[in-house]
Amino acid sequence: MEELMKARILVLGSSNTDMIIKLDRIPRPGETILGGAFVTAAGGKGANQAVGAARAGGQVTFIARVGQDMFGDQAVAGFVKDGVNVKHVFRDKTNPSGVALIFVAKDGENSIAVAGGANARLSPVDVKEATAAFAGASILVMQLETPLETVQAAADLAAKNGVPVILNPAPAQPLPDKLLKQVSIITPNETEAELLTGIAVIDDASAAAAAAKLRARGVRTVIITLGARGAFVTTEGGEQLVPGFKVKAVDTTAAGDIFNGALAVALAEGKPLEQAVRFANAAAAISVTRLGAQPSAPTRREIERFLKKWNGG
Repeated sequence: MEELMKARILVLGSSNTDMIIKLDRIPRPGETILGGAFVTAAGGKGANQAVGAARAGGQVTFIARVGQDMFGDQAVAGFVKDGVNVKHVFRDKTNPSGVALIFVAKDGENSIAVAGGANARLSPVDVKEATAAFAGASILVMQLETPLETVQAAADLAAKNGVPVILNPAPAQPLPDKLLKQVSIITPNETEAELLTGIAVIDDASAAAAAAKLRARGVRTVIITLGARGAFVTTEGGEQLVPGFKVKAVDTTAAGDIFNGALAVALAEGKPLEQAVRFANAAAAISVTRLGAQPSAPTRREIERFLKKWNGG
């Protein structure tokens, strides 16, 4: 019975295998640094958000494309383990699964290069194949590591089915007004907000100005994520900073993805926006205390325990 009550989250996006080297600092161009520790972890913004949402308590269906290779096999096995519906994770016979090479410095900062592989072949035809999944979805979450035409096709299908859309515009790129008008919530970080609006986000006033510019183009709600500071939320009714949580960062990889996955679950469950953002902030805060993308995603119980510990503080 509990399974039936879960929020139904649809995620469209990328799946990568992350190859991570932990170092004292990130190498400069042309520099070799010895002594790093190497690990691999499941990643890709779409996959991170799908797993983040599943662990946060959502019933998740993932639309993605992975290679017919070892990395693809491992990715799908990981989704299944986390309870993600993989019916629409398509296997690409001609393109390899996506990979990301990640340097992580001891202060938690990272540098990432991505070879998209099969992610670049996720197509509007794949979206059409997954039409049935849109009918019962509570919310659709997307990012920009797959082709923009595919993101647009999914937004069109969501609009037809009355499904709200969360767009995490990462990596940032110019976006057409048609797409923005179909987005219920956009969730850029400071860098992405600047790339989308031309306004450098350095304080609450500039965050409000950037958000106003995005809302003027048709987005109903803008949530600019500000790392440890929290998230600046702008709606038709006003704006506010929802504070974050101060924790010791080990690896900031995927913190934004975990935020988006948890946000989708909280909103789909009917939580008020401020409460949903606080829930997402907590999930992201827990994630930065752990190494890796998907491995860092907390469970529902961990998020609730964390919030209880902070008790509104």
